[in-house]
Amino acid sequence: MDTIEDAAVAGLDIRHPGDAEFDQACAVWNAIVVHRPALVVRCRDAGDVVAALALARQDGLEVGVRCGGHSVVGHSVPENGLMIDLTPMGAVRVDPVGRRAWVQGGALLGALDAATQPHGLATTAGNVSHTGVGGLTLGGGMGWLARQHGLACDNVISYEVVTAAGDVVRAAADERPDLFWALRGGGGNFGVVTGFEFRLHDVGTRALSVELDFPVAAAVPAVVRWRDLAANAPRAATYTAGVHDGVVTLGLVWVGDPGAGRAHAAGLESLGTPVARRIDELSYLELQTREDSARGHAVRRYWKGHYFHELSVGAIEALLAIEPGVRAGLQAYGGAIADVPDEDAAFSQRGTRFEYVAATGWTDADEDEARIAAARASAARLEPFASGVYVNVLGDDGAAGVRRAYPPEKLARLAAVKAVYDPDNVFHLNQNIAPAPAP
Repeated sequence: MDTIEDAAVAGLDIRHPGDAEFDQACAVWNAIVVHRPALVVRCRDAGDVVAALALARQDGLEVGVRCGGHSVVGHSVPENGLMIDLTPMGAVRVDPVGRRAWVQGGALLGALDAATQPHGLATTAGNVSHTGVGGLTLGGGMGWLARQHGLACDNVISYEVVTAAGDVVRAAADERPDLFWALRGGGGNFGVVTGFEFRLHDVGTRALSVELDFPVAAAVPAVVRWRDLAANAPRAATYTAGVHDGVVTLGLVWVGDPGAGRAHAAGLESLGTPVARRIDELSYLELQTREDSARGHAVRRYWKGHYFHELSVGAIEALLAIEPGVRAGLQAYGGAIADVPDEDAAFSQRGTRFEYVAATGWTDADEDEARIAAARASAARLEPFASGVYVNVLGDDGAAGVRRAYPPEKLARLAAVKAVYDPDNVFHLNQNIAPAPAP
C-alpha cells in the first residue's frame, strides 16, 4: 500500500476528520480528553488490525487502540495518530456445556455478561458494563466474582494477539508462555488482543447488595468493625465502603443465593445503628449495570488509587478526612485472588486486602484544577499507608505509577517480554513498560 487511499481500496474501513462516526469514535469516557487522530481504522478482525499497523508504520503514525475508551487519560486516542478502533469486533460466543466463552477484542463487559447469564454462567468482569473486556482483563480485572473465581486475567485460557510486527499469534500456558504471563496483568504493552478465550463458572443469576450509612464524624469504630468482618468473609461476599458528602456507606455485595447473603449480612448490625439502610435483591445482570454512567461521555473525570495490605486506624482516619466533591471507595480483595501464586502472572499485589480509589466527576471546565487537586489531596493523605496500586486505576502517574504497580523483578521480566514482542515500543500509549535494552 502506497497511500491511505490504497488502504481503503484494500478493504479497510477508514474514517477521517469530518466523516460519519469519526467524532463518536474519538469520544472517550472522560470528557477532559479531546484528542483528534489523523484517522480511525474500524477493524472487523485480526487481519484489519494487521493492515492498520502496516499503514501506521508506512506513514509514521503513533498508534492508539480503542475498545471501551475508559482510560482516564485517553490513551486510546492518539493526537494526530492512527486509532485502531476495535468496537466493530464485539461478538461473544458461548459453549455452555464446556463452560467457555470466546470474546472478540472490542467487546464490552455487558455483552459478555448478556451472553453467559442465560446459562447461569459468568466469569469475573468489572462493575461497569460499558467497560471494554480488553482493557479490564489486560490490567488484571477486578469484579464481584473475583473473590470466588479469581481476577478476569486468571480466567483467560488463551489470547489471540496481533504483535507490533503484524504477526497474529496465540498465547496460552502451553504456547508462548512468556507472552501469556505478561498479558495477565501487564496491560496493552505487548500487542493488540483481538480475541480472548475465557473459563466460565456456574454462578447462577442472583445477587444481593447491602449498604448501611453512618455519619463520617463518628464512623471510625464502624469502619474498624467492618474491616474486621471483611477479613473472615465467605468468598461470595465482597465487602465495600464509600465516603462522600459527610456519609460513610459500609456493606457488601453477595453473588449467589440472596438468602445466604442476608444471613451473612446480619453480622453488619454489629457496626452500630445506621442513619439509613438499603438491602436489595437483584439479578446478576442488574448488579453488573447499576454503576453505569447515565451521562456517559459528558462528564469530566479524575481519580487516584492505592492498594492496602492493612487498613490501620490511622488509614481509616485519613480515609474519612476527604475533600468536598470527592468520592472515595474501598473494595475487598482476598479469596481466590490470593490463591494464585504471585509469580504466576504479571498482575501483582495479590496479598492486597483492599483497593482504594478517590474519584471526582464534574461538567464545568472551570472546575478542572480544583477538582483534580481535591482528588489528589484525598489520595495523598492515604499514600503513607499504601502498598502499591492497581494498574487499571493509574492515570497521569507516569513511570512512577508503573513502578508502584509492579515490583522491580516483575518490571524487569515485563521489559524483557516487551523487547521480544514490541522492541520499538509501538504500543506505548498505555501505562508503558519500555522494552529492555538489547544485550
